[in-house]
Amino acid sequence: MAAVAEPSLTPEVSKMFKTLRPLALTALTLPWVSAWGAVERETFEVYVTIPTADFYVLPLDPQLVQREQRLPFSTITSELSPLRATYEVKNSNGAIGARLGEEAYLSNGRERIDLRVTFNNVVLTLDSAQVVSATEARPGRQVPLVIAAIKPDDEYKPGDYYGTVHMVFDATAP
Repeated sequence: MAAVAEPSLTPEVSKMFKTLRPLALTALTLPWVSAWGAVERETFEVYVTIPTADFYVLPLDPQLVQREQRLPFSTITSELSPLRATYEVKNSNGAIGARLGEEAYLSNGRERIDLRVTFNNVVLTLDSAQVVSATEARPGRQVPLVIAAIKPDDEYKPGDYYGTVHMVFDATAP
């Protein structure tokens, strides 16, 4: 068997290969390095409500109905501060009626705190009542919402209370 002659490398070429070897190894390992890096992802929901031009009842601050609202309690006066908000309303074809979908109250599972819900200075009950007249509703306007605790005769009992206020609004024909 005959020996195969290997080509000899000049010192310059040999030096170049010594320099290129670490670079080649680095290039080959780079894709795996990024696989071990930290990853952050953000997910959130986006939505929009576009009302009709003829009828709407919308809170001025959309966060009002998107998150839980707090009624602050004063330890000095032993009173609950009411929740106050502003709504934009319009009905180009008549008045606006409103009612509660169910009784409004806070509960901790044992105790109950009833709530008085007032929309445009009209106390809401389970029966529908006119809250904005046709004259006021036609061009549209801003009206107040107030949700206030009704203080029990025997004071508030300690605890964490939660509740839901369901309001129903109707376009009332003239």
